[in-house]
Amino acid sequence: MKRILVIVFTCCYVLAIAQKPLTSKQIDSLVAKTMSVMPLAAISVAVIKDGKVIHSKGYGVNSIVTKEKTDDNTLFAIASNSKAFTATALGMLVDEGKLKWQDQVIKYIPEFKMYDPWVTENFTILDLLTHRSGLGLGAGDLMFFPDGANFTIKDILNSFQYQEPVSQFRTKYDYDNLLYMVAGEVVKRVSGMPWTEFIEKRIMAPLGMKRSAGIYANMKDQKNIALPHSVVKNQLTQITPYAESDPSMAAAGGILSSVVDLSQWVAMHMKEGKYGDNKQLISIESHRELWRPHTNISFRVNGDKRYNNHFEAYGLGFDILDRNGYIELSHTGGLPGMLSKIAMIPELNVGVIVLTNTDPGGYSFLSITQAIVDSYLGLKPDDHISNAQRYIQSNSGTSDSVTTAAWNITKAAKFTGDPKAYVGTYRDNWFGDINVTLKGDQLWMTAARSPKLNGSMHYYKGNTFAVKWDYQEMPADAFAIFSLDEEGKAIGIKMKAISPNTDFSFDFHDLDLKRISK
Repeated sequence: MKRILVIVFTCCYVLAIAQKPLTSKQIDSLVAKTMSVMPLAAISVAVIKDGKVIHSKGYGVNSIVTKEKTDDNTLFAIASNSKAFTATALGMLVDEGKLKWQDQVIKYIPEFKMYDPWVTENFTILDLLTHRSGLGLGAGDLMFFPDGANFTIKDILNSFQYQEPVSQFRTKYDYDNLLYMVAGEVVKRVSGMPWTEFIEKRIMAPLGMKRSAGIYANMKDQKNIALPHSVVKNQLTQITPYAESDPSMAAAGGILSSVVDLSQWVAMHMKEGKYGDNKQLISIESHRELWRPHTNISFRVNGDKRYNNHFEAYGLGFDILDRNGYIELSHTGGLPGMLSKIAMIPELNVGVIVLTNTDPGGYSFLSITQAIVDSYLGLKPDDHISNAQRYIQSNSGTSDSVTTAAWNITKAAKFTGDPKAYVGTYRDNWFGDINVTLKGDQLWMTAARSPKLNGSMHYYKGNTFAVKWDYQEMPADAFAIFSLDEEGKAIGIKMKAISPNTDFSFDFHDLDLKRISK
């Protein structure tokens, strides 16, 4: 459910003549070039122009184990591109007079409680969707990253009162997943049906999204599903699919869909809510609310040279920015081994969908999308693929150097203290208990409610240990920094990721663990 932070690649591989939209054959060539220079299992691409699908194709394999071919009906986890479905669902309920955008959340969820009474009292439906809560980037995501934890929507609702804000309410953009989960719970309580059921019956069914589902558990057809892959030392590795633990939590990123089905979704938005025989899924008024800037992300008077970009803002489930004189509505999505992007330029009546089952996959979901969009913007061709490779190599180099240095220190460090002084149960008010135990002479850390956060502790320096999690499908090893009392006994733990490029959803830094027992 992470949102892949926007990375603007200043180059793009294009075989086309400058300033002409890419043809279907040229898109095939673009994808082929991408897959020839970087490890990728599969990519699906669709382009919608003037309400018609002019390109729709899958490339590669759903699984490097089974070798099943990918096509345009292959289902991918679209992660945070699910957020626009949640915002649309709420807009439909606004149309029906069942709620208002400015209604207080506590009107529908009385137990909702933020870090401050005034914020709780004034927190609205719009605030759930606009990433301006005052909480930090990805605050509380550790409750569902990695998957397999047993937290529920009740735990999510209880967590906010214990989280520390990093800015004043409604003053700063910080991307948030948990509040979209609360929005999913609002849909449930107002409509009388779970978020997943509402999305499937009220949105997917009317649009003809026949294979899509709001959550993996609701999949009727288990065939033709892309499985996630990661790249380890430039080699593809198949990993375990992410599994949602609670249907309401899927509102932040649980949907599975294909480019065929998502083409219907994009076409509806390009027509301001219209679909089929002039039917209206969401009113024009509510749809315009989705595409209106609510939270400023950035602004500059002098735009960049390539795109002449001046601003980026967040609407309701959509990023909004200007490119070469046009407004682009877009969003990215990311889960372990699954990446997606949807981009629309309404004034040109064009939409692009790119789904991948490889992370990072050369950030092909970004570079391919941008190559196609650039061709419609009339921009000269550049080399996005090479720039994407350079970006990944740079990030990977930084991560490798930092983590390698940290683990080298642990190999040389000698712990002379008493390991029993660190053994005990430590509690964080929103995350629950973490147990530090001894396995022989090895300290071990285990999160009581998130079993994949289980790993050996290696002395680093001072009162700090490095934790090597058993979970290695995403890099998330962490430092555990102990605080001691006057007798040298541990009384608390602060944590942070070792690598600066660890996904923000591993928000170890938000934990405040206090020892509660031996």
